[in-house]
Amino acid sequence: MNFMSKRILIVEDNRLMLEVLAYILINNGYEVFTLTSGNEVFSAIKARHPDLVILDLALPGIKGEEICQLIKLNKTTRNLPVIVCSGDDATDDTLHQKGAPDDVLQKPFDINSLIQKIEYQLAA
Repeated sequence: MNFMSKRILIVEDNRLMLEVLAYILINNGYEVFTLTSGNEVFSAIKARHPDLVILDLALPGIKGEEICQLIKLNKTTRNLPVIVCSGDDATDDTLHQKGAPDDVLQKPFDINSLIQKIEYQLAA
């Protein structure tokens, strides 16, 4: 584990998925904090300064796509890498919209592709 572990915010309403993601990332040396809805995303970003956000698109209330656009179109958070998670095959379209995420992770995903996408975004 490196001295300065990267902080990752996971926003996912499915508790099992949230636990699995957190477990994988913690075991790969990341500091993880989680939310089950999008309501507190900006206060969490402001308070915890994550290095990356993993965002479920199908959230209750405010949708993941809207949260991503708000992050990407805000000058203080626009450089924060966002990886969106979805079980929907049409998510590749979101990569070409205004306020698009940096990457898309299709559910179900394999652990190696998750870690590769995260490492790529953190290195960028």
